[in-house]
Amino acid sequence: MGPGDLEKLLARLPEETAPRLLSSIRTGEDAGVYLLSEGLALVQTVDLFPPIVDEPYAFGQIAAANALSDVYAMGGKPLTALNILGYPCGLDLEVLEKILRGGQDKVHEAGAVIAGGHTLEDEELKYGLAVTGVVDPGKMTTIGGARDGDVLLLTKPIGTGILATALKAGLIAEGEMADAIESMRALNREAAEVLAGFRLHACTDVTGFGLAGHLYEMARASGASAEIWASQVPLFERTLEMVSMGMVPEGQSRNRANVKDLELSRWEGDEKVIDCLFDPQTSGGLLAAVDPADSDIALGELRAGPCPRASAVGVVLQQSPRRLSVRRGGSA
Repeated sequence: MGPGDLEKLLARLPEETAPRLLSSIRTGEDAGVYLLSEGLALVQTVDLFPPIVDEPYAFGQIAAANALSDVYAMGGKPLTALNILGYPCGLDLEVLEKILRGGQDKVHEAGAVIAGGHTLEDEELKYGLAVTGVVDPGKMTTIGGARDGDVLLLTKPIGTGILATALKAGLIAEGEMADAIESMRALNREAAEVLAGFRLHACTDVTGFGLAGHLYEMARASGASAEIWASQVPLFERTLEMVSMGMVPEGQSRNRANVKDLELSRWEGDEKVIDCLFDPQTSGGLLAAVDPADSDIALGELRAGPCPRASAVGVVLQQSPRRLSVRRGGSA
């Protein structure tokens, strides 16, 4: 569901107010957080989607990495996962086995275990996980803590939605988007560990709402504005080429429509770049608001370690009116 419709739907529901519930559906947090005891809380999330690549094992890994990412965005550690599998009647069991094995291997890589799951017949193949983790509430990262001057660090390139659309249309082969597939399979665990060593004020993972959409949610939750440096945003190879050929996912327009105060007055670049900023991502990177005194060192450690294409892509601004703006370049 697009972010606008989702917000309207959730607004119709009564908000949970349990004293131990540390998260809210109103703030757009990546996962639910429930306090168990002093210094210990549960982190819970769920995600599933249809295949975006052809190879079943790779699809299972990508779906698992995507679901686990929400726990890392909150600063947590995954413990258990439940498989959720919808499949068309008559689909070869070997295909389903490869999907589940891919998910299981990725969960094991995260140091967690598969504790069970649920299957159901469906017209379209779908797979994902419900993940439970733990976090110290005092060290938890949320979407709403960004501060004036924070530098926005992005740990992975964007463009997976555009490339997956091109793959389905037969304009590229799976081998031509190998870098994007490897990125989607990669856990955000090590990136989260690096960022935890710095003054990290807010964090989210970039998934279905796109980079600009998730930054918009972060800025709103933080009571701030934000600026994207479009020329600094890393893109997967052939992303702009595929946009120029019309390979824009359906969700892109919904994501852009949801950003009410998008400021493009200083933008003189290619409109295709704007399309990329709203591209729905699968298993995207972390978007972190880092204290400006720490941002250069944090970025250096990310690039030298788990995220060679990490980049400083913008800045948080305490200004009025609140808005999301895009400019060609900037500096950390």
